[in-house]
Amino acid sequence: MAKKHLYITLIIVVIILMCFQNPSESSTFVFNKEETVFGKTTTYTTTKEDSLIEIARRFNLGYNEITDANRHLDPFYPGAGKEVLIPTQWILPNIESYEGIVINIPEMRLYLFIKKEGKTFIKTFPIGIGDEGNDTPTGVFKITHKTYKPSWYPPQSIRKERPELPAVVPPGPDNPLGTHSLRLSGGSYLIHGTNRPWAVGRRVTHGCLRLYPEDIPVLFDLVSIGTKVNIIHQNVKIGKKSGRIFVEVHDIEGYKKPNFYDEALNLLIKQGLLDKVDTIKLYNAIREKNGVPTDITETKRQTPETMSACVGC
Repeated sequence: MAKKHLYITLIIVVIILMCFQNPSESSTFVFNKEETVFGKTTTYTTTKEDSLIEIARRFNLGYNEITDANRHLDPFYPGAGKEVLIPTQWILPNIESYEGIVINIPEMRLYLFIKKEGKTFIKTFPIGIGDEGNDTPTGVFKITHKTYKPSWYPPQSIRKERPELPAVVPPGPDNPLGTHSLRLSGGSYLIHGTNRPWAVGRRVTHGCLRLYPEDIPVLFDLVSIGTKVNIIHQNVKIGKKSGRIFVEVHDIEGYKKPNFYDEALNLLIKQGLLDKVDTIKLYNAIREKNGVPTDITETKRQTPETMSACVGC
């Protein structure tokens, strides 16, 4: 009986490890500029051992994404039998050109556009970004160096905060850069892994961008020196799918609050979609700011003719 229990335990461990082995494989999509909403939201029912932090990593989400979509749940102890919304659907950032890497600060997410065999594929990863006072910069950069097993040279600003740090932290479990790093032009900022996975989806860095330990090797292998990196700040995104209009709204602490409604209206006008939108739905989505694509398509108005035709239906 003891052997049987051990065997069952081993199977469970293997399944769990497989779930964490490469969750980013499920986050690859075909790019279609006419259908800018991609992915699919799902739900997950918790066990008593679950936390939203662990669930987020399991589904390749950041802490911000899972908590914004489930504000009614305690992120550390949600309890057993709770339904968790898994927000694995996104709207592409509203930009002119989709190439290389695009990073949107308010949603703490990285989009990689890969051209292959005449098609463009999107691969997306959650990230950690700069803390207040150490904001990750916006702008257009390029990858200038790729390093496997990087050493970390703590800058003076960090050594002032933590004087116990050595001049160099070698590769290994204590290295906050993780196993891979990508240096951006300008020389000060990196896209890298982490030895603290809980930091993904949070404002915790000195300006660099952190990926889960299992995500950074995937990104590292897919990009090359010279890859364009466009870092933007877009709180509101507008997208289309199957003839429907969607809005996605992200609020982020430590930044000046924009007029979310005006941002949405400007994007809708620019895309010629304003007359297809229910403004009440739009207002409610902006008030919620849950980071989940929300359908704001105007419900077809009933005319006297259609109303009379439905009498007795």
